[in-house]
Amino acid sequence: MNMEPRSMINPTRADDAYDVERIRQDFPILSCKIHGKPLVYLDNAASAQKPRVVIDRVSRVYEQEYANVHRGVHFLSERATTLYEEAREKVRVFLNAASHKEIVFTRNATEAINLVAASYGSNVLQPGDEIIISELEHHANIVPWQMLRDQKGLKLRIAPISDDGEFLMGEFTKLVGPKTKLVAIAQMSNVLGTVLPVRQIIDIAHQAGAKVLLDACQAVTHLPVDVQALGCDFLVFSGHKLYGPSGIGILYGREQLLAEMPPYMTGGEMINRVTFETTTFAGLPGKFEAGTPAIAQAIGLGAAIDYVTGIGLDAIADHERDVLNYANQRLAAIPGLRLIGTAPGKASVVSFTLDCAHPHDIATIVDRAGVAVRAGHHCAQPLMDRYGIPAATRASIGMYNTRADIDALAHGLEQVRELFA
Repeated sequence: MNMEPRSMINPTRADDAYDVERIRQDFPILSCKIHGKPLVYLDNAASAQKPRVVIDRVSRVYEQEYANVHRGVHFLSERATTLYEEAREKVRVFLNAASHKEIVFTRNATEAINLVAASYGSNVLQPGDEIIISELEHHANIVPWQMLRDQKGLKLRIAPISDDGEFLMGEFTKLVGPKTKLVAIAQMSNVLGTVLPVRQIIDIAHQAGAKVLLDACQAVTHLPVDVQALGCDFLVFSGHKLYGPSGIGILYGREQLLAEMPPYMTGGEMINRVTFETTTFAGLPGKFEAGTPAIAQAIGLGAAIDYVTGIGLDAIADHERDVLNYANQRLAAIPGLRLIGTAPGKASVVSFTLDCAHPHDIATIVDRAGVAVRAGHHCAQPLMDRYGIPAATRASIGMYNTRADIDALAHGLEQVRELFA
């Protein structure tokens, strides 16, 4: 059996000109037609498409390399274990974590946040302590803290944003005090595209003795993220937004904190010794990885990280910024269209309403033109309430999107106006 990795051709080097057409060729699904029209995929904030190298890498695991990890001495088990731990090291380098012990594989970012809430929050926070989140958070970074608040007698405080979606640093600073023990905050909004000043937020929180969790689900796809430079205590993201497989997520936690936290789930793999009288637990990161993990998905995430870093996050960001600026100008010119979120420095997300049609109708009609956008509350109902709307349509930009994709969306929106106006 040939166990050598197949060659993986980077679509472009970080020092080459950005070749979006070549990149598009790496994503098989972009050659599909939807309702007889070429696919225009603008739902990347929900889940990004997968390049061929990721698809092939996952397939190869199942075809040639699959076995359970950490448990066998036979060739395939050792091979799978090596690949699985190599993927962990790729994540460590990607985030610039200090140790592989600080990288925990989870199913997704939601599980990672729940892990912190259940293991750190339940065991460290005390009645009367305060947690700060913001108005623009995803439900995954709201509901776990609400439940913890109710269980522990905590107080949940909400940092406001401005009408254009900008994080109000002055108002946040007023909320931080001696009772603040945790700040859980998005690095980038999945609805507004707002990029938060997280380094400043972290510094202010740490000065008050609070820990900080960053929801980096959107940020890691568009921005370089360095956990040591940021100084965050926890950080989470999901692989499926980073052009990797679904079913795999990451929790970064500072080693000292993770070492002091009890396991989140128990069972196989996360143990050191089990008797009927007592159990001792494995060291980091195994203590938090109970049961058979998502082996192929973790390896696929490693391939996605290779792919993205091969292009270069700075180059991707520059390209996406050009498409975003074009989208803002093109859509703002459509009569009756209201952009939701116009903060300076925002990234890669355009949310909007149209005065003549409900977002669900908009998404359905443009889908007939082959354009995939998302409509609804985007798992951010408090944010919808902030803007006084039940829902919005969202076009989210990825590395493979072009100005022509925005033109296709705009043409679809013009058809909506013809039907409803």
